[in-house]
Amino acid sequence: MPTKKRFTDDSFRKEPWFQALCQALLSPKNTDAMASLLRDIGALSELQAWSERLEVAKQLANGLSYRQVAAATGASTTTVTRVARVIENGSGGLRDLLHVNRHHRMMKSPSTKVDQEVPQDKDQSSPEPKPVALLQKYLDKK
Repeated sequence: MPTKKRFTDDSFRKEPWFQALCQALLSPKNTDAMASLLRDIGALSELQAWSERLEVAKQLANGLSYRQVAAATGASTTTVTRVARVIENGSGGLRDLLHVNRHHRMMKSPSTKVDQEVPQDKDQSSPEPKPVALLQKYLDKK
């Protein structure tokens, strides 16, 4: 019987399964297609947790305190603390997405656009541009 794959911080980027996941996440042409893909590969509880963490990160980037973020999002202070730790000490994906610097109180640069509403698909005939290849940057760091 094959053993279950285990990713490590040192090697996960090189794992073929992870690379295939990254390629799959880069393929949807619009938000509806991305939502369908994410729903098919993730449980609702996982999608809710990812969405919550992103919202927590955005509010931390806006300079709100941990308690304010917890109250506004319903996330536990433990989750807020973990997200803040990832922003400060993680691999840089959230910092890049949110255009924030690494320090206790996150302060966005003026060019941050992540807080703007994501337009919903109005016209399926003109798909949104492909997502920025943020995951590709990580794959390139082999």
